[in-house]
Amino acid sequence: MDQITIRNAVLSDLEAVIALDLVGVSEEKPTYWRGIFDRYVTAGKDGGFFLVAETQDEVIGFIVGEVRAWEFGSPPCGWVFAMGVSPQTREQGVGELMFQQMCERLKKAGVTIVRTMVDRENKLTLSFFRSQGLRTGRYIELEKSIDGL
Repeated sequence: MDQITIRNAVLSDLEAVIALDLVGVSEEKPTYWRGIFDRYVTAGKDGGFFLVAETQDEVIGFIVGEVRAWEFGSPPCGWVFAMGVSPQTREQGVGELMFQQMCERLKKAGVTIVRTMVDRENKLTLSFFRSQGLRTGRYIELEKSIDGL
């Protein structure tokens, strides 16, 4: 594989990110991505990071994270809440490079822990984050359907 560059996302990356996000999802969400770009790229949210991986001027991956502070009494920590890699470049270290860069930026922002949330049925993403050293943390996600209310 050619040289991979990890850089801050720019507005012209929006369509590439939307296309990468479509791989393996059940619904298109361009409005969501426009909002994320407005918040993290255009406005440059303080404590937030939107990175892309590219090779030969082609975006082949993205990762989005931020510093979140004091949720449920937790000290500030880093959160990775979106990530995608082109299926053609998986298992070539793209995700690992992006995650390392995200962790470096979060560390410079003053946090020492990074968290994420993964659907237990998404074995690919779960395996990736476990390979990066993430394990079950001290907090447990709880949920309840409120459709019938």
